[in-house]
Amino acid sequence: MARLALLSVSNKTGLVDLARSLVEEFEFDLISSGGTAQVLKDAGLPVTKVAEYTGSPEILGGRVKTLHPRIHGGILARRDVAQDLTDLENNQIRPIDLVVVNLYPFEETIAKPGVTLPEAIEQIDIGGPAMLRAASKNFAHLTVLSNPGQYDEYLQELRQNNGEPSLEFRQKSALQGFLHTASYDQAIASYLSSQSQESLPSQYTLSGQQLQPLRYGENPHQSAGWYQTGNTPTGWAAATKLQGKELSYNNLVDLEAARRIISEFTDSPAAAILKHTNPCGVALGNSLVEAYEKAFNADAVSAFGGIVALNRPIDAATAQELTKTFLECVVAPAIAEDAQEILAKKSNVRVLTLADLATGPKETVKAIAGGFLVQAADDANADTSKWQIVTERQPTPVELAELLFAWKVCKHVKSNAIVITGDRTTLGVGAGQMNRVGSVKIALEQAGNKARGAFLASDGFFPFDDSVKTAAAAGITAIVQPGGSLRDKDSIKAANELGLVMVFTGVRHFLH
Repeated sequence: MARLALLSVSNKTGLVDLARSLVEEFEFDLISSGGTAQVLKDAGLPVTKVAEYTGSPEILGGRVKTLHPRIHGGILARRDVAQDLTDLENNQIRPIDLVVVNLYPFEETIAKPGVTLPEAIEQIDIGGPAMLRAASKNFAHLTVLSNPGQYDEYLQELRQNNGEPSLEFRQKSALQGFLHTASYDQAIASYLSSQSQESLPSQYTLSGQQLQPLRYGENPHQSAGWYQTGNTPTGWAAATKLQGKELSYNNLVDLEAARRIISEFTDSPAAAILKHTNPCGVALGNSLVEAYEKAFNADAVSAFGGIVALNRPIDAATAQELTKTFLECVVAPAIAEDAQEILAKKSNVRVLTLADLATGPKETVKAIAGGFLVQAADDANADTSKWQIVTERQPTPVELAELLFAWKVCKHVKSNAIVITGDRTTLGVGAGQMNRVGSVKIALEQAGNKARGAFLASDGFFPFDDSVKTAAAAGITAIVQPGGSLRDKDSIKAANELGLVMVFTGVRHFLH
């Protein structure tokens, strides 16, 4: 008796070619359901509809098609168990040797603007996951294919092994089947969680498909891979790499930090240069090239080998400036054709375009021993109307705008963080120090004489007045900080005595 293959797929890529090889080269009989059966029939291939095979019609508008003993008995039967074979014979069930199934496009559906909950619910596959799980469980006796990318390898297995795929291949394919259903269930659970009022679900799952293995992680002795969440590429998975070497683990970590900081600025051309996830130069300008030049000159030494993020399409003038120093990566929403030709002369620099630089993950996840931590992303937008001016001296609109710029940059500097700015440009950055006084000293030292008349942002409050006095002595004119210390009055008193502006935001942005 000919072998039997069950084909029921949403993604019909490669379906007809696979089915034709199964029929003409390996003499399989085909059973199929719904649209898959119609595609095979239109291709002139002999196919039996599932409803004809089971003797039970599709019901409930197609919700029930393959949930039948003749289907699941044929999938789950163990060929080395006599009772299983007897059950098949007594119930006129043929053993199924190949199951080719992929699932309803749930993720593609929920990605559409304005999709309703009922529309999403209808794209929750029931029969498909049941068949995938059954076939994957019984890989010792049959093969399951859940991805069109497996079709050619399966046919090669048949050709090389006298028509029988190896146990190793069947087990590997079973794993892919379980991963497919796990990812599918995770997408459904995440979507339904997003429809609820819970800020974080009681159970949090994370799954991803490997886009590519990476040469190594933070260091050469650490293995690493890049994974995409969901079936539809978003974020960096949707970026276009125009030139340069393969992206590394550290490149991607830095690029994400660059994306977060550049997304703060939408109203004016902006440039950010980062090293080890910390900004070494951030600036706004009347043009993109002006913003980049200001950001570069803010710390030209640290900019060497940096990651550059731009919030406007790269033009020729900016591209010319970008070629004047060694850079690891450059990312922007788009790039002009002449600018791309200029950057091509620096073939080693990785140039990427990512149209949507503003949309990032809704949560951040960090692994710890025995589990992981999840928190909502720090996407709170600064609102100066809610800031509290706590000093006698009031800021002018220009000064308030500068403080806002400094505060936005400071949000993306590792704690303890101090940022000094002037003319919408970073002048000094103190990052990641064990005490805030140390960060203040580093930032002021970097700013040098430019600190006179400049502005200072701190990601945490000042519990003592020493940093206020140090800043004033260097020439700082205004300070923005979250406030909230039991000793705020000491810092306010010092600021008043020294003629500074001090603003409390009421929001803290620690970044560990």
